[in-house]
Amino acid sequence: MYEIQDWQHVFKLDPAKEISDIDLERICESGTDAIFIGGSDNVTMENVLDLMSRVRRYPVPCVLEISNIESAIPGFDHYLIPSVLNSDNVHFHNGMLHEAIKQMGHMMDYDLFTMEGYVVLNPESKVAKLTRSNTDLNHDDIAAYADMIEQLYGLKAMYIEYSGTYGDVSMVKAAKERLIQTRLIYGGGIDSLQKAREMFEVADTIVVGNVIYTDIKSALQTVKVRG
Repeated sequence: MYEIQDWQHVFKLDPAKEISDIDLERICESGTDAIFIGGSDNVTMENVLDLMSRVRRYPVPCVLEISNIESAIPGFDHYLIPSVLNSDNVHFHNGMLHEAIKQMGHMMDYDLFTMEGYVVLNPESKVAKLTRSNTDLNHDDIAAYADMIEQLYGLKAMYIEYSGTYGDVSMVKAAKERLIQTRLIYGGGIDSLQKAREMFEVADTIVVGNVIYTDIKSALQTVKVRG
């Protein structure tokens, strides 16, 4: 069983985007700790299955970050379930999870699932608009979410998502200072080793995504943050 506590660097692949076999091989054999598969839109069972089958050729852990029930298919090493806490739509808090358990709970191995306390902070991102997230937060807000996630919900992971832009390091640090056991995952705008190192100073796990499709060499450089 794969444990998120072991992950320092992760590449995130979007099933709705194209990646060549050569670039996928470089990503999967880069030394990253895991491959996340997930996206905000145009995520289907077909493109998730296709990408999973391609990643499966390599020994790296393959993890599905569930964005809709239709694309939640068996065969992954682990599953992450985002609960977007700063969304005003209960569907993105627990509604999707509740529906999934109703449909598939009888065949779910719960040891393979981890719920993430998700906080979306880029107001221009697709995920912020889709989930109707309140991104107008300050340091006290993010610290309170961190306390909520660890002290009250008891979740293993907090995910700060800036999706498409590089985030405010001080905001990430404000969350990290409140967490003791919960893993702090950061994603958004990491497109260089310098940014990877800077954010890795205040987060436990960094997620590198968009730069894979625009500058594969820079993406591969980010793996050097691993200890």
